[in-house]
Amino acid sequence: MRHNRVRTAVLLGALSGMLLLAGEWLGGGSGVRIALVVTLVALGVAYFLADRIVLTALRARPVSEVEQPVLYAIVRELSYDARRPMPRLYLAPTSQPNALATGRNPRDAAICVTRGLLAILDERELRGVIGHELSHIYNRDTLLCSTTAALATMITYFGYVGLLFGPSDDPDEVPGFLAALILLVFGPVAATMVQLAVARSREYAADEAGARLTGDPLALATALRKIDEGTQRLPLPRTGRIASAGHLMIASPFHRSRWFATHPPTAQRTARLERMAGRQG
Repeated sequence: MRHNRVRTAVLLGALSGMLLLAGEWLGGGSGVRIALVVTLVALGVAYFLADRIVLTALRARPVSEVEQPVLYAIVRELSYDARRPMPRLYLAPTSQPNALATGRNPRDAAICVTRGLLAILDERELRGVIGHELSHIYNRDTLLCSTTAALATMITYFGYVGLLFGPSDDPDEVPGFLAALILLVFGPVAATMVQLAVARSREYAADEAGARLTGDPLALATALRKIDEGTQRLPLPRTGRIASAGHLMIASPFHRSRWFATHPPTAQRTARLERMAGRQG
């Protein structure tokens, strides 16, 4: 866990440095200032509005305790055991089984589950999934993933700005244009790889922390198998709105991609949980 935090801090620093360097290439000192302002605005939006953006993308609505008493009982129990505030609960109308956590801190957090998830999991398995999502909240993964996504978006933005408005007729300014081209081509790839590295390591950590919170690693392992089967059978379209929330979900909601997978293979996750259960036994 400590190693993941250090590595993530380094990766976020590298992304921020890339943005400032892009500003210098495209506009000198004034470009650096513009890049700094834009980056701070993007991070501010990610910090204060990320949860609303994600929940709106999924068309999620608040769910009441009368409507979902079992879900409320599980979340209340685990939050009490962890001595943390209980997050808000939302329900997304999609038939795909999935879940996610969002919010900038434990006091402003929310957990969203889909109708498909509630339809296929029993109470024990649902408890394992909720433990996983609560661990994301307690480890501040939700804030981290949101800020990483914001920085990655800004890298792509600066690449487009450089190509559209960067001067290319003056031979003395060709390097700036080439820098914009390089940023446009390789920047999104680098940003995506950072997102993938963050998301994958965080999923393993949340699996372990969630299993410790519930005391039942096998319940989460069984739930992950069911969720993996359901997401492959009912993949969501990789549209702009949903794509922004995909890396926050417990399993990738899209068609599998070998090179740009935001989540570790389910087989590896369940194997880790089974070994953990064996050690507990």
